[in-house]
Amino acid sequence: MITTEYLSGLDKFNLIMRKRVTSKYAGSRPSVMTGKGATIKDFRIYSTGDDFRLIDWKVFARTDNLYVKRHEEERNLVLHVIIDSSASMNFGKPTKFEYASMLGIGFAYIAMKGNEKFQYATFSNTMDIFQPKRGMGHLANMVDHLNKVKPSGTSDFAEAIGSYKKFVGSKSIMIIISDFLFDPENIKQGLFQLGNNDIKLIQVLDPSEKKLNVEGDVKLKDLETNIQLKTYVSSKLKSEYQRKLEQHISQIEEAGTSTKTSFHSVTTDTLIFEAFYQILK
Repeated sequence: MITTEYLSGLDKFNLIMRKRVTSKYAGSRPSVMTGKGATIKDFRIYSTGDDFRLIDWKVFARTDNLYVKRHEEERNLVLHVIIDSSASMNFGKPTKFEYASMLGIGFAYIAMKGNEKFQYATFSNTMDIFQPKRGMGHLANMVDHLNKVKPSGTSDFAEAIGSYKKFVGSKSIMIIISDFLFDPENIKQGLFQLGNNDIKLIQVLDPSEKKLNVEGDVKLKDLETNIQLKTYVSSKLKSEYQRKLEQHISQIEEAGTSTKTSFHSVTTDTLIFEAFYQILK
């Protein structure tokens, strides 16, 4: 449950972040495209057909070469927050979904304080998408939606991203939060569909998933399929589980690297503001 106390904490956190982190989310900013903005991006050698009015005569006086100014085109980027609401996220205390929601609200809050538009969505078997807007009203609606969501069903990452991509316009900042218990190839397929956007994958796990803390005879239940498994957890099995989890996380990181996506993994026992520092530093 996202509370007013948490939102108040975000206000203090935002002030600290301005001092400790150079955020990408404040105010209008330049795109990677060049255009007729007010800020000079760099210079390049004059070529036939270039606008002679862009020649920098001061540089010419120093170098005896003709250079033209290249300007940055000022644009407002839209922040997209996409949160996995499948049944596997309904695990732990706080649940992975509750923790993911607090992270998502935090990023939306930072965007709001920078007067940026933000769009948000939750996905499992279906996807709920809310159009981009600015302001506290939009943030309040996001809080209300996330507090009402009951994680359920299964999810397919590539399919969900394929459904969402048509809502992504010009280059955007995308925050995708999930436990990422998907096949790494499925994750890679989804990321390739998003093209050249600034993407952060944030994996949220319960501490007991990161470090298996059960032993002996246990009954395990898959939250998405309801399949139950009786097994004996030995030291050897725990070591094998740890190895496979680390391998899985490594494969997600590789999928991110191949698509120029940053990947971060946090557990729900991490203080929420400390998680922000880890992700944004």
